[in-house]
Amino acid sequence: MPLDIAQVRSAFPALAEGVAHFDGPGGSQVPLPVARAVADTLCGGISNRGAVTAAERRAESVVTGARAAVADLLDCRPEGVVFARSMTQATYDMARALAKRWGEGDEVVVTRLDHDANIRPWVTAAEAAGATVRWADFDPATGDLPVDRVTAVLSPRTRLVAVTAASNLLGTRPDIPAIAEAAHAAGALVYVDGVHLTPHAAVSAAELGADFYACSPYKFFGPHHGVLAAAPELLEAVHPDKLLPSTDTVPERFELGTLPYEMLAGTTAAVDFIAALGGSSAASRRDRLVDSMRQVEAYEDDLFARLLDGLAAIDGVTPHGSPKRRTPTALFSVAGRSPQEVYEHLAGLGVNAPAGSFYAIEAARHIGLGAAGAIRAGVSPYNSADDVDRLLAGVADLAR
Repeated sequence: MPLDIAQVRSAFPALAEGVAHFDGPGGSQVPLPVARAVADTLCGGISNRGAVTAAERRAESVVTGARAAVADLLDCRPEGVVFARSMTQATYDMARALAKRWGEGDEVVVTRLDHDANIRPWVTAAEAAGATVRWADFDPATGDLPVDRVTAVLSPRTRLVAVTAASNLLGTRPDIPAIAEAAHAAGALVYVDGVHLTPHAAVSAAELGADFYACSPYKFFGPHHGVLAAAPELLEAVHPDKLLPSTDTVPERFELGTLPYEMLAGTTAAVDFIAALGGSSAASRRDRLVDSMRQVEAYEDDLFARLLDGLAAIDGVTPHGSPKRRTPTALFSVAGRSPQEVYEHLAGLGVNAPAGSFYAIEAARHIGLGAAGAIRAGVSPYNSADDVDRLLAGVADLAR
């Protein structure tokens, strides 16, 4: 069954403003059920988690419900789902905790394809521990990260490989299972940045081979916070800094302070919204999620082909990277125009396609772009063919 785009769009109040949003890679628009879940949680009686009062029980239910929802989305166990302020914070916290066991001679592998949130925490932690950072470079012409670029920098001293499941700048989807297999053979852990992949594909952290999988609900219709998923047994072996009276139970030992209950309620609502997109009658939410994401991927691929074909037909437009396997993310420049100028021109037409390097500074430099970067247009399930045509018309007008 194809995705019902009219029904999907009707769920997003922001689209009534008439703006064509291609800024999904930086944060998606929010459907009404998610906003209502956040508001209802804030407006209802709630307190710190517990089992005595109704407010305490409501908070406990919100947390356990959100862990179960994320576990269904990522095909992992609820007991291994950690919530954080952001993916960046979760990664910094985990890097500091893991680095307690590193020392001189140990090695950490990062890639130039990654968002800096999956580079700098590891570089900083390695430097503090006296460990060595090894860099895996991607092909700047295509944007691909061949597996052998990662295996070439592995050694028996590699303690961790940090790699993105999809580049937020170029859309590149590396072969994570193959990279994970090689890393595990070397005795290393694998930390996967799934922020940009999760909104566009059915994800199984286990099938990817990720020891740690991090993502951000606000990229898949939810509120602004971060998620880190790992096997509970692995988390049991990691000891983060924590307050003395706070619990040492996994996963709570990794969650600093009181959780944002309203955000977690919104995350559960976002997962349920995705599960309903495909109209599946499957009994399990996981099966409904997989069915929905397959439909989302098929719809986005068709719309993305329309976008790429249209950009290719405009003289003066230069695409950056052409990965063999990618999310629906286009990065391009317009001859004679600065990225900021293109961004502002399109915004004036009600088309949001921002400019920059989007914190993927190493990737932007590697393909010859500075901090100014280029224009990024990402397709989301609520985008329409009319949105694409409006963007193309705006770019063509500026390229004349």
